[in-house]
Amino acid sequence: MNNLIKSTSIKQWPEQERPRERLLQQGAHSLSDAELLAIFLRSGSKQHSAVELARLLILHFGNLNTVFDASLEDLRQFHGIGDTKYSQLMAVKELGRRYLKHQLNQGLDLSRSDLIRDYLRYELIGESQEVFAVLCLDSQLRKLSFKKLFYGSINYCNISINQLLRYAIQKQATYIIITHNHPKGFAKPSREDYDLTQDIFKACQLLEIELLDHIIIAADQSYSFAEHELIKSKTFPLQAVDNNC
Repeated sequence: MNNLIKSTSIKQWPEQERPRERLLQQGAHSLSDAELLAIFLRSGSKQHSAVELARLLILHFGNLNTVFDASLEDLRQFHGIGDTKYSQLMAVKELGRRYLKHQLNQGLDLSRSDLIRDYLRYELIGESQEVFAVLCLDSQLRKLSFKKLFYGSINYCNISINQLLRYAIQKQATYIIITHNHPKGFAKPSREDYDLTQDIFKACQLLEIELLDHIIIAADQSYSFAEHELIKSKTFPLQAVDNNC
């Protein structure tokens, strides 16, 4: 997009360049993060169009997720962002989390591992320390509960397998998906992550609980042990490895 278009109001852009019109004509998938955020913001400031403001926010905070996790105080530094837009951001974030939660409550579509990852991302992405959690499922792969069980430091979290399995038994889980975050790093598993996953897998077998997956969540990445064929699940189908994992 040329500099002339950038410096003018979105209303003055050619219709085919406007984010809202492009969304209606080409679908939301055709828009960048900044363009989608601009549609939500609706207006910018005296200095910047909504698209420019959205780009500045993403550039400053690093990515779209961290924009949604930013505090009101941090967002107020940008002209055009106040209490109203902050409240709307928080509402949209919560609506997305509830949508994914509702989808899980209807039963997991195991052909859509992206749905599971998106839900876990919504639950963990705002954590500033490493957190280990478990998603408990019934025999029909419906969500029974999700719980953050263990909290650690920025790059380590101590896990009790006994406590994890006691919780799964208490919830009468047939299947579990375990997850933890890497708040300041990449989603690549450590040697300890591999060993812990194997220990939990073996312990689950003794209790006739099936470990479907271990998913690591980072800022804009995720890693699935099942998709990388590191968990041999009878229920969870092996899928092609996502380049973003």
